[in-house]
Amino acid sequence: MQIRFQSSPKEVSGMTTAELRENFLVPELMKADTLTLVYSHYDRVIIGGVQPLQQSVPLHNEAELRADYFLERRELGIINVGGAGVVTADGVKYELDKLDTVYLGKGTREVSFASVSAVNPANFFLMSTTAHHSYHNRKMTKEEAAPVNLGEKATANERTIYKYIHQDGIQSCQLVMGLTVLKEGSVWNSVPPHTHTRRMEVYFYFDVPAQHRIFHLMGEPTETRHIVMANHEAVISPPWSVHCGPGTTNYGFIWAMAGENYTFTDMDPVAIADMK
Repeated sequence: MQIRFQSSPKEVSGMTTAELRENFLVPELMKADTLTLVYSHYDRVIIGGVQPLQQSVPLHNEAELRADYFLERRELGIINVGGAGVVTADGVKYELDKLDTVYLGKGTREVSFASVSAVNPANFFLMSTTAHHSYHNRKMTKEEAAPVNLGEKATANERTIYKYIHQDGIQSCQLVMGLTVLKEGSVWNSVPPHTHTRRMEVYFYFDVPAQHRIFHLMGEPTETRHIVMANHEAVISPPWSVHCGPGTTNYGFIWAMAGENYTFTDMDPVAIADMK
């Protein structure tokens, strides 16, 4: 498990492209039969991904956690962005089609990931946060997530938002999680841009064709930087940073948040005209 430490706004303003990518980009999350984990000191989240092909892949414990098992003091959100898959938690099997999710609460001891078919494997994105209370394990399909349509064709940001783990959905300690799918012809995400200093956020981009890229904007609103991203890559967004940007085609992205405030709508908007 790779460890990432925090960076201040002043540090980030002077970073090179390579330094930005080293600190904030999480590449190659979906590796065949391999669980990839990155521990970020922003709210102590763990970002992960796995593409099970020929075998079931366990959620192994990590020595850095100083725990008896991975979810001893943590909770976990899992979203499948690939073919049909199965998450098994303490003997209970959760079948996940594309864009379905499952939440696993504190105290869940044994977790594993599998694909129904190696020809069309599942791709599981993981986000884990610290937890002080045990909430029930629960699956939710994208149809149950009460999708909301936002944006306009004229501003190239028509999109559908699916909320899974939040105050009015699956209950958790501090994890907030869902996804957004942009419609054909729309390329801009998270407009209007915003920050939320009470929680950090992770974006994971999916359904990005191999020849296309996302230009993810980050940094303070008046001191922006960008990271060019490909399919199945994640980016860590500090609480003080904006997190928006365009792609060269439409795409989808998972958003996962952790921190002090559990309210999805807690955002500090930034006028586009004030961005620099």
